[in-house]
Amino acid sequence: MSARRRLRTRGMTLIEAMVAVTILAIITTVVYGGFSQTMRNKTRVEQQADRAHVIRVAMERIVRELSQAYVSVHVNPNPSMQSMLTTFHGYRQGRGSRVDFTSFSHRRLYRDAHESDQNEVSYFLARHPEHRDQTALVRREQRRIDATPEEGGDLTIMVEDVREFSLEYLDGLTLDWVDSWDATPTGTQANRLPTQVRVQLVVPGVIDPRRTETYTTRAVIPITWALNHAVYNP
Repeated sequence: MSARRRLRTRGMTLIEAMVAVTILAIITTVVYGGFSQTMRNKTRVEQQADRAHVIRVAMERIVRELSQAYVSVHVNPNPSMQSMLTTFHGYRQGRGSRVDFTSFSHRRLYRDAHESDQNEVSYFLARHPEHRDQTALVRREQRRIDATPEEGGDLTIMVEDVREFSLEYLDGLTLDWVDSWDATPTGTQANRLPTQVRVQLVVPGVIDPRRTETYTTRAVIPITWALNHAVYNP
């Protein structure tokens, strides 16, 4: 009777304990691996979403500002007295396009600021100031238009690590897409603007940088002729 009681109350053997510990270790490893993979996937998704948001905001701003571009023929005939010149000049520059234009897109952020809705804007690719191996999409804005509308102002990085930035312009007269536009008085398309601008941005993938992602949009420009209060341009 006492021998039977001793059999019922004895503990686990060493082999049983080792098997239990092994099973527990396997379960812990599987759970940790699944949790770690979930966190990595969450990080990748967040990085992709953040990147897409930055690009979408940049593209929307480019479209908004291009759609409010304009040029004007109202300038002082005396070159020495010209303090304000408008422009729309787009051309290829290295691996990307550059466009300099005047527009009605400026937003005054400070009270009593000596500014209007007119400004100078540029978009182009440039070396990142901190990561020299990267190219960034840069925006230039000067809040007041002067005699050199393609210079001056403040620079802002819109999108980091950009492979290509290209612009194409739809000529409303020929209905052809061209990769350059010069609306200056002596330019090829003097005193007129394209009806549309096609914007394309190529960036490396977040997960695999060897692959690229392409974003494309279009801007419609309603004011395609230079402002001229003396003569109506159809």
